[in-house]
Amino acid sequence: MSASPTGERPPVGGAVRSLIRLRPRAGTTYVSSDRTVLATRDDGVLVPELDRGLFVDETRLLSRWRWLIEGAPPQSVSASNVAQHSWLGYFIAPAPGGHAERERDPISGAAQEAVELRLSRYVGGGMHEDVDLTNFARWPIRLTLALELESDFADQAETGGDRRQKGRKTSVWSEGEGAWDLTTTYEATHRYDHQGETGTARIRRGLTVRFAHATTPPRRRRNRISFDVSLAPGEAWHCCVDLIPEIESRRLAPRYGCRSFEAPDNPYERRTAIFLDEATRFSSRESGTLAPVVIGALEQGKHDLAALRLFDLDVGERAWTPAAGLPLYVALFGRDTLTAAWEAAPVSTDLMRGTLPVLADWQGKEVNDWRDEQPGRMLHEAHDGPLAALNFNPQGRSYGSLTTSGFYPFVVAQLWHWTADKALVQPFIDPAVKAIQWLRACSDRDHDGFFDYRTRSAMGTENQGWKDSGDALVHADGSSARTPIATCEEQGIAFAAMLNMAEVLLWFGRRDEAKHLYDDAVELKKRFNAAFWMEDEGTFAMALDRDRRQVRSVGSNALHCVATGIADKALVPRTLDRLMAPDMFSGWGVRTLSSEHPSYNPYSYHRGTVWPVEHGPFAVGAYRYGCHERVEQICRAQFETAALFDHFRLPECIAGHPRDGDHPFPAVYPAANSPQAWSATTVYTLLQAMLGLQPFAPTRMLFIDPFLPPWLPEVTLTGLRVADATVSLRFFRKPNGHSDYEVLDKQGSLHVIRQPSPWSLTANFGERAKDLLAGALH
Repeated sequence: MSASPTGERPPVGGAVRSLIRLRPRAGTTYVSSDRTVLATRDDGVLVPELDRGLFVDETRLLSRWRWLIEGAPPQSVSASNVAQHSWLGYFIAPAPGGHAERERDPISGAAQEAVELRLSRYVGGGMHEDVDLTNFARWPIRLTLALELESDFADQAETGGDRRQKGRKTSVWSEGEGAWDLTTTYEATHRYDHQGETGTARIRRGLTVRFAHATTPPRRRRNRISFDVSLAPGEAWHCCVDLIPEIESRRLAPRYGCRSFEAPDNPYERRTAIFLDEATRFSSRESGTLAPVVIGALEQGKHDLAALRLFDLDVGERAWTPAAGLPLYVALFGRDTLTAAWEAAPVSTDLMRGTLPVLADWQGKEVNDWRDEQPGRMLHEAHDGPLAALNFNPQGRSYGSLTTSGFYPFVVAQLWHWTADKALVQPFIDPAVKAIQWLRACSDRDHDGFFDYRTRSAMGTENQGWKDSGDALVHADGSSARTPIATCEEQGIAFAAMLNMAEVLLWFGRRDEAKHLYDDAVELKKRFNAAFWMEDEGTFAMALDRDRRQVRSVGSNALHCVATGIADKALVPRTLDRLMAPDMFSGWGVRTLSSEHPSYNPYSYHRGTVWPVEHGPFAVGAYRYGCHERVEQICRAQFETAALFDHFRLPECIAGHPRDGDHPFPAVYPAANSPQAWSATTVYTLLQAMLGLQPFAPTRMLFIDPFLPPWLPEVTLTGLRVADATVSLRFFRKPNGHSDYEVLDKQGSLHVIRQPSPWSLTANFGERAKDLLAGALH
């Protein structure tokens, strides 16, 4: 951000107090729960457009949903989500027979002679909509209220392009006891032959739209349902509309009924309440700083995770996994859910408890080139949409990621560090070991000791590292790097996996395996720093290409090497300086690619954007090496970014424009997902880095090492869980600038110790986990 004429930065509070409020995918509102997503215009109207519709299991069950009064759309005056699963919209139209109806600009007078249409929507399973029409004119009125609706059963990927799956659609209109049903059914088949996987796939999907409790009966004509309504002054008319999806043989009744803005007592609300009631709480008495934004982002993150919960994958009430993000990633993703689960640990271990067993169930069991599957390889994604279900693509079960297999063992170790529950962690040990064995056996094609990727699928993901878009990996001249590619961050993830699993295996009595993993990790670190370091650039190469030449582009990848600890300590200060230089650090965060690179584009997914999720690990990495000023810089940028967005939600990514006088706020990546699970959780990792908070449940210890910046002078954590203990801590900044803490409450056996994390490089010899591990193994 530009300095003032005096050389000082503008006050932090300016970002909080400004009128800037940004929202990804402006113009579209999302109402969602579980696998059901309603995407409409901001006024609640749904007409056939790209990415809009009522989607269940990635199938568009509704492509049009528009209410009309006297054949014309009413005027939207206010509309907003109430919760993620609910929405309220107010609309007005001029009362028939009044002056406003005959004026050139009827809307300007409609408020004085208003007929109000109020729509209340509740999504969950299916959807319930309350339709309330009220006559606020001073005379009786008669009018026609009509609903236009259509169903096309398109796959989510087909809404903006060619239709690939084509089936048979039938509609039936029927009348029951006080209710009228329009039931539309869709059936499709597809014969496939993909690299030896052959067969015929079938789907059956449907939607019943039920109108009930209406004081006047509806009429149907093609895709329009009409009601004749007569209202005295002040009189109201009401109708309940239930949308009941059918996916194969599953019929999804709406979880909510009339007047459900105050959550009713149902199993889904109870499960959500358990998580929100038991999760760590955050608070601060400070104002006039970024503290309200920090607390707002920390609190909102819990609600966003709860909204993304995939209930059908629940392992238990306190063991669950979220979708990756709304609206494009309402499905199970391996690395995304693992990242979110790890980062959410200071709030709750529920996500790790749920994600690890689910991914173990999906672990690769056979060689299947179509799906990039091999025994031991961890899942990348699992979709339920028609194209995946009909096997037009392999995304029903795809393994096209190197990251998941390395990250799974790391998260197993984190669950151990937070719980020390042997019975809980034991089932995940062998899947983690198998994932590492897959890395060794199948992702080092030329046996040079580095882990690379190359798809074997005819429709596989080309780039299978952290940055998985097709043009993410580019040489310094702008040309694309060819596979097989060994990216720098994937070496770091593998290093962290082996080092952390070695420690866990030692605790579980598997000493020989632990020693083997530890020695491999040490050797990998030596090879890595020699092969990837670019002395002239002062940072690590993005990757090694198929000829094992350095991909000499400067990107955010290198900071993951700091985060995972694979970077040599002597090289870290230069790496941080290079990656925080103006061409990389926009002021709002670290760009994915240097703005000086010939392929830089501030809107490109991985060639110039800024991703909040990367910054939690970046802050942890800077803390690991004792670079606390960089921790503050990284965290401040992310919370100042959060201050610009509704609900302090960090989106999937923002454009990489510089923070200067010409760019007072950043553009948003046009297709950014929000809420996104790992953007919601990165704020917890940022806070963890500032507090130096690290549990070690096996020894009933919680290490803290706080360095609070001026813009966060105080923060309180209530109900933090480590093993079977809970603790409440207040962290505060003293007048001399030093940070301190006090234990407000502690239940159970737990020692709170002030020292740098044992996994940091600033702990004294004998305090470091790596030293202790080496001593135990040698």
